[in-house]
Amino acid sequence: MKARVRYAPSPTGLQHIGSVRTALFNYLFARSVGGDFILRLEDTDRTRSQDVYVKNLYDTFRWLGFYWDEGPDVGGPVGPYTQSERFALYREHAERLVDMGKAYYCFCSDDKSAAKDAEKAGLAQEQPEQEGDAQASGGFGYPRTCRGLDPAEAKRRAAAGEPHVIRLKIPLDGVTGFDDILLGRIEWKNADVNPDPVLLKSDGFPTYHLANVVDDHLMGITHVMRAQEWIPSAPLHMIMYEAFGWEPPKLCHLPMVLGDDGHKLSKRHGATAVDEFRKRGYLEAALINYVAMLGCSYEDGRDLYSLEDLARLFSMDHINKAPAVFDYVKLEWFNGQYIRMLSDEELAARIAPFMAEAGLIAAEPGAAEAAKLLAAAPLVKERLKYLSDAPEALRFLFAEPAVPPVEELLPKKMDAAGAARALGLAVELLGANDPADHDGCEAAFRAGAAEAGLKLGDLLMPLRVAVTGTKVSPPLFQSIAVLGKEAAIARAEKALAALKAAI
Repeated sequence: MKARVRYAPSPTGLQHIGSVRTALFNYLFARSVGGDFILRLEDTDRTRSQDVYVKNLYDTFRWLGFYWDEGPDVGGPVGPYTQSERFALYREHAERLVDMGKAYYCFCSDDKSAAKDAEKAGLAQEQPEQEGDAQASGGFGYPRTCRGLDPAEAKRRAAAGEPHVIRLKIPLDGVTGFDDILLGRIEWKNADVNPDPVLLKSDGFPTYHLANVVDDHLMGITHVMRAQEWIPSAPLHMIMYEAFGWEPPKLCHLPMVLGDDGHKLSKRHGATAVDEFRKRGYLEAALINYVAMLGCSYEDGRDLYSLEDLARLFSMDHINKAPAVFDYVKLEWFNGQYIRMLSDEELAARIAPFMAEAGLIAAEPGAAEAAKLLAAAPLVKERLKYLSDAPEALRFLFAEPAVPPVEELLPKKMDAAGAARALGLAVELLGANDPADHDGCEAAFRAGAAEAGLKLGDLLMPLRVAVTGTKVSPPLFQSIAVLGKEAAIARAEKALAALKAAI
């Protein structure tokens, strides 16, 4: 049987690292075995589901560069792929369970009032008595008040329009279990399972559990890879599969992703929404490479993998049981490695939006700006941690910095007079040499410094600050070549005038 897996997000928030890891593992598994990867939108929470989150979902995965084979936007043989368009299917299957005696109509207004009515009627003994059982069943849960109603009478009341829900009959004794691919055998006493949960609400909306099971079956899902926080839902789903007489998919509950403090990764740990990583200048390839390694191993001795490599090497056998820790320092290293792997043309294209946002180039740069950016890209390739670092590193090439304060122009142990002498010599040497000939220009400055009795660093430092506005910059002569020698000399002469005025 061909493997079919799904990513089934609820469009109630932005895509975050944990959900992307789940989607990526499903995608890699599907590709590794020649299977299908499916997107299903579980939008039954109509109060929180929003179109903006659906758009964010599509935008995120288009940016990341891996996509589904079937889904709401691409179609497929078992659609629709949005749960709000499948309500008739859910009602049909809920009613089928009632007809099979596996579910029943409930006319209680809510669980709390039903529990109070049951207590008054002396039915409280039906509730679990152990503290652990009470917690497992959500604080005792529903007391099964309507479970004993005559089915024919209940059907008549429902047909007459009396408000009702449909509840699943949880077995009163016995054990429910399944074999998790990663965690092994997991079992629950049925007495510990939430008593008779609602499958179909009074407004006709399905609960997550009904829609999830029906859709996985009808869509032919063979494997479900999801976070371990969904383990408590598993016994209910297994009971439902058995009630329908369906074979359940194989389950693999993935380890959690933790922050460096040992708690579940959340906003307090920094940017966990994928949009934030994109805005901060991470490359999608770096993010995919790192996220793929959160709780999974591939080949020894390697850190960098293409998406194709990951798909070829992925195996559920290599998933770790222990939680994975999200390490921003490690991700930063990955990002730097992938930045350095870009061609100059690719890097220029990647940093252009950040330069435009900083107001340094036009949103649609002209030929001159584009050429200058392309020439500037290699100057910072080895220095960037994030694409968003580029505007600050290259600002001096696209906007003239203010004349630096005199104290910024002074090398260590040198006064304004000494700095003026050094900067004056630097201007002469720059005028006499071609900065495009980096090696030749450096040799001329080295010889000039020796003849003047100066250290090379003391000769270059005032020029660097005058031209770039900072003591730390990309390689100086290469930068001047991109800026233009005349512009560099003009900036240096302004700084020289300020030094002379301070003597």
